[in-house]
This record gives sequence, C-alpha cells and structure tokens, in this order.
Amino acid sequence: MAAALAEAHKAAERGEVPVGAVLVRDNRVIARAGNRTISDCDPTAHAEIVALREAARILGNYRLPDATLYVTIEPCAMCCGAMIQARIARLVYGADDAKGGAVRSCFSVLDHPQLNHRVEVTSGVLADESAAALKTFFSARR
Repeated sequence: MAAALAEAHKAAERGEVPVGAVLVRDNRVIARAGNRTISDCDPTAHAEIVALREAARILGNYRLPDATLYVTIEPCAMCCGAMIQARIARLVYGADDAKGGAVRSCFSVLDHPQLNHRVEVTSGVLADESAAALKTFFSARR
C-alpha cells in the first residue's frame, strides 16, 4: 500500500487527483500507476485501469488471476468492473469513497450475486494517509 501511496503523491504532483494503484502477483510488483485522466485526456485513465492495462500487457494476458490490486481509495464502478473482467483475486484499498465508491460505500459491485467472479476485499489499509492525500489535494484547489 505504501507503493500505491507513492503513486498517488506522484499523481498529485502532476495535477491529477491523488489516487495510486499497484498490482502484485507472486509477491512481485507487476505494474504501478497513478491517475492520468487529465494528462491522458482520458476519463478511463484511473490509476486502477492504468495498472490493470500495464499488468495485462507485461504478462501477455488480460486475465490476471492470483493478482492483488492495492489502491489508495475505494474503487469506482468502472474500476470494479475492470477488476472483475481481469479476474483479479484480491483488492486491498485504503480510504472509503462516500461519493463514488463501488465496493461498499455507494454500490456493492464486487459481490453482486449475478456475477461469475468474486474479488476478496480488504479495506482500511493506510486509510488515514490515503484520505489525507485527497484532502490536501482538494484543499489546495479551493
């Protein structure tokens, strides 16, 4: 999670919303990313999506079984959908997102009974630090 926080801080330095993601498989970091929606002019360039794309490219497979995705903030519905499509095994995230989180805050996408894949979830890891990065970023813009 510390590596995901580092990616979030790099994103903030670029003027992006400070969200970071790191994908790990077999105790090895495969991909890491921060938000790039502004710099890429791409509404889908959330840290999670960028990390999933990079991991799939590196591993040569769009399926990422046995992978864990570490994210600083509770993922949105789009990112949760991508995790299901990639078949990641586990999500570890920091702070809840009351305005758009799709794991438990606004929606419960990852455990919907109609889906054919389940993602194990651990939340609250470095939650205070993850929330502080967002708060600092938005405070400076207001």
